[in-house]
Amino acid sequence: MNKIGMLKNICLAAALGGSLSLAFTTTSHNKITPIKNAAVDTLKFSVSEAPEWSALFKRSSGWFGGDGIFAIPLNGVDKPVNAPVKTMIVFSDTMLGEITDGTLQPGFKMIHNSVAYLNNREPLEKNISFHWKKTKTGKPLSIFKPKTKNTKPGDYFWLGDAFVNKDLNNATYIFAYRIKNISEAVFGFAEVGNVLIKVPAGSKPPFTNQQQMDTPFFIPAKDGKDEVTFGGSIFVNTANAGAKKPDGYVYVYGVKGKDKQVVVARVQPKLFEQFGAWRFWDGSQWNKDINKVAGIADQASNELSISELPDGRYAMVFMGGVMTNKVGLRVGTTPVGPFGPVVNVWDAKDAIEGKNFFTYNAKAHPALSKPGELLISYNVNSFDFWNDVKKFPNLYRPRFIKLKLN
Repeated sequence: MNKIGMLKNICLAAALGGSLSLAFTTTSHNKITPIKNAAVDTLKFSVSEAPEWSALFKRSSGWFGGDGIFAIPLNGVDKPVNAPVKTMIVFSDTMLGEITDGTLQPGFKMIHNSVAYLNNREPLEKNISFHWKKTKTGKPLSIFKPKTKNTKPGDYFWLGDAFVNKDLNNATYIFAYRIKNISEAVFGFAEVGNVLIKVPAGSKPPFTNQQQMDTPFFIPAKDGKDEVTFGGSIFVNTANAGAKKPDGYVYVYGVKGKDKQVVVARVQPKLFEQFGAWRFWDGSQWNKDINKVAGIADQASNELSISELPDGRYAMVFMGGVMTNKVGLRVGTTPVGPFGPVVNVWDAKDAIEGKNFFTYNAKAHPALSKPGELLISYNVNSFDFWNDVKKFPNLYRPRFIKLKLN
């Protein structure tokens, strides 16, 4: 079953490379109200493709496609630096097989998640390796399979964002969405739970010593309530993580409702596993009740990123809608906003090679970026996946752009 975020079309506010004169913020009633704030309504930048990164994932043997793509620096510092570091990259649905002379060979398979390791931050073939679980006979399996108390037969994981927690023995914490199939339709799946996976420091794939914890960070859509889920982005605002303005908290973002409001929770890293210590932004203060959580922006994507800019502001990067193919960015003054209007930084129309193709879930990768830049990925998929992957074997892989800040 191929995946897309359930996104809604939006009209984006600025032309490529432009600057804005009016900012917007979200009120407690989730309505958009104009404000005048130079801190959030200006951004000067240039943007271009990053062909060396896109080419790194255009492969013909073994791993040849996947979505998700979150990059986790294993030194715990998710920012552009001129220093070598090992990065773990996690993917959700993953394609494995062989492509010969542009033709996908029989026997290819989809698993629900995989990982890669990249050495030295450089997009070179010699620096990257891909990993998944295998049976004794070599059959490929997902690395992460639900095994929690709440897991039901047939459930599987898609992966969210992750980070290395320096306050808890350098363990890697990965958000995972427990998914089940409900029909054969394109969108015939549903999230049924939210899980936190803990991978102890020094572990190697397939992470047989992983730990899984059911979390209370998923609210299903029922009784008139919007669906809420967390884990689509993590921003570690601590001195250990190299933050410019550290306050000692880990910020975890998610989405709420059909209009994809961005919501945020925070907790001190040493208390990350103590879910009762988490607090949720209700529009004016941090509240212990997840049901009071309020949007800080809307019309985002299920996966996104919050990153520090060199001038101390924050960039929220996301895909603005399934049919728009637009990579959007909002500028904010704090990790919870206010965030300004959508800046259209890229039109991914060139990736739409087939009539059924669409793009989704854009996000920035600070740890893979050069100083003064943001490396941004977006995913490509098809509404007719199983037919199109045979015609376009390399369709299902991330594409990259570089946003250079002036």
